[in-house]
Amino acid sequence: MGKVLIIGAGGVASVAIHKCCQNAEVFEEICIASRTKSKCDALKEKLEGGKTKITTAQVDANSVEELVALIQKEKPDVVLNLALPYQDLTIMDACLETKTNYVDTANYEPLDTAKFEYKWQWAYREKFEKAGITALLGSGFDPGVTGVFSAYALKHEFDEINYIDILDCNAGDHGYPFATNFNPEINIREVSAKGSYWEDGKWVETEPMEIKRVYDFPEVGKKDMYLLHHEELESLGINIPGIKRIRFFMTFGESYLTHLKCLENVGMTSIEPIEFEGKQIVPLQFLKAVLPDPASLGPRTVGKTNIGCIFQGKKDGKDKTYYLYNVCDHQECYKEVGSQAVSYTTGVPAMIGAMMLMNGTWNKPGVYNIEEFDPDPFMEALNKFGLPWKESYTPDLVD
Repeated sequence: MGKVLIIGAGGVASVAIHKCCQNAEVFEEICIASRTKSKCDALKEKLEGGKTKITTAQVDANSVEELVALIQKEKPDVVLNLALPYQDLTIMDACLETKTNYVDTANYEPLDTAKFEYKWQWAYREKFEKAGITALLGSGFDPGVTGVFSAYALKHEFDEINYIDILDCNAGDHGYPFATNFNPEINIREVSAKGSYWEDGKWVETEPMEIKRVYDFPEVGKKDMYLLHHEELESLGINIPGIKRIRFFMTFGESYLTHLKCLENVGMTSIEPIEFEGKQIVPLQFLKAVLPDPASLGPRTVGKTNIGCIFQGKKDGKDKTYYLYNVCDHQECYKEVGSQAVSYTTGVPAMIGAMMLMNGTWNKPGVYNIEEFDPDPFMEALNKFGLPWKESYTPDLVD
């Protein structure tokens, strides 16, 4: 059917590329591009030989000029951005210049401040409309599937949704004293930032890890979870009518939190540059370099993830509660694609989002968050491509 240019060659990209190859009737060609071409070549060597044609390229995703030249050379139908969130805007600029559809999994973050907002990308709406192309923002799991779940719940289960609690549980054990399951720099910036939730049309800010709850997750068990800020709260607060409050909780073990606190206390999580032996370095970037690569965690991670949304609202004038979630097994993911479940749960929706644009199922010029499209074809694809969803009408609520 068409060609996708995938920018990035890390753990999530590896899953997305595997899944594109499993979906060869849509993805006839893939070009994998990254700053480190050898990583792209390694993925090509692992996966070529099937129906999907795979090529590779070197590109600096910080350079609009290089990106434009690559897109003009490859002529993809869709650019799937699986690089760093710092590079969202340069890739969007290149897509605009070449009039190419764009998909990402996380909102733009300025390199020099841990701030998570959609305003920078939403500012491109009119430009993408005029260019006649689509930018699909946040096609991972959270953000991503959580937005699709919200749109599905509103379409099929509620007349209005008043409360959403997004619960992200990773009960995997990789055996290391301290490691992150996705990019360490992005993970630690996210976790160490102040928390917040959306209530009555405004943000309520909390201190990092200030609000803790214990939740009994289906197929996983009781876990400690903490309120964080997360980008989909911003878009869901606007796009889901009737919302009074949205919160996001993520589970963390005591070992992770203890190590993180120690690293914070000695300045290793700082994003402020310091001088070391005559060079400027960012402590968090140095820490990233010495921590285990998340892509290496697959063979040693056991356990499951459980990510989903608890909705409270009204249907036919009556109060209603509904829970949509997915359970994913780390070892099953590794057997299938050589990855742990955190990369899998992001890489699969990334492929599906690209497919929605590639085959024209979602076709609306402009810049959109994922919950602004019809959720049904995406929900069907989740079941087909490895992330089957489950539902409950009597879930435990978060107080």
